[in-house]
Amino acid sequence: MLAQNKQFINDFRSILWIEFGLSENTIAAYAGDLKLFAEFLKSKSFDCVTEADISEFLYQRYKQGRSGHSTARLLSSLRKFYAYLLRENRVSLDPTDKIDSPRINRTIPQSLSEEDVEKLFDMPETLNAIGFRDRAMLEILYATGLRVSELVNLKFEQLNLNQGWVRMVGKGNKERLVPIGEEALEWLERYLIAAREEILAGRQSDYIFLTARAKPMTRQGFWHKLKIYVKQAGISKEISPHNLRHAFATHLLNHGADLRVVQLLLGHSDLSTTQIYTHIAQQRLKDLHAKYHPRG
Repeated sequence: MLAQNKQFINDFRSILWIEFGLSENTIAAYAGDLKLFAEFLKSKSFDCVTEADISEFLYQRYKQGRSGHSTARLLSSLRKFYAYLLRENRVSLDPTDKIDSPRINRTIPQSLSEEDVEKLFDMPETLNAIGFRDRAMLEILYATGLRVSELVNLKFEQLNLNQGWVRMVGKGNKERLVPIGEEALEWLERYLIAAREEILAGRQSDYIFLTARAKPMTRQGFWHKLKIYVKQAGISKEISPHNLRHAFATHLLNHGADLRVVQLLLGHSDLSTTQIYTHIAQQRLKDLHAKYHPRG
């Protein structure tokens, strides 16, 4: 990669952090997309790129079997990048301006049934501190619809146990208050009183959910534990922590929640992002109609 292109990427990373307040993961994703493009360009600088270069790059990704979602994200990253370069007068034209976004077939996210959730929650062994921690994490994730990164980074300053709220600062530094729910709150309080103190063993931490070494739980660590419990519960679906977020949204809608309320709880900035869940709820209604209506 050209040294000049590396500098372009580093400057763009700084802007994303300073001006937009994006998370480290999001910034890393943008930088990763630009590095892919720089590798494709080889010895050509970003400020000499043409519309044909970008079209060829996207076409090559398509030939490699990349999905429409992947291509759309790459194009989105390039558009944001060249909008920044244009604003800073580092290019005179935006080469992404006339390139159409690929058509994307929206896939319905796989969700757990309410019965699956109950089976899953029964798997952690709550007679020991680590199992109790896992049960509390599952309860909180399902009760609040938090992203797994938000869950593992949860700190005491974000909790209001008296009122049963958790305060989250999500993408773009947008703050939201999410109710925890009585059952999840009970598991959390019991974990904090007994199991967490046992894990800490006199050590100190501001984080809620800790490993056996009293370090903050990681996304990978929680995903590993979840896979074990999914297998033990006999659930055949491929389940990730994000599927519990899907289940949170789907089950709320199935029980009559308003779509905009779900949008606020999930922290989606655009209602269209939340509308994907209505397809799941509608299918659920069709299934119930077919099962219980005498002429279904």
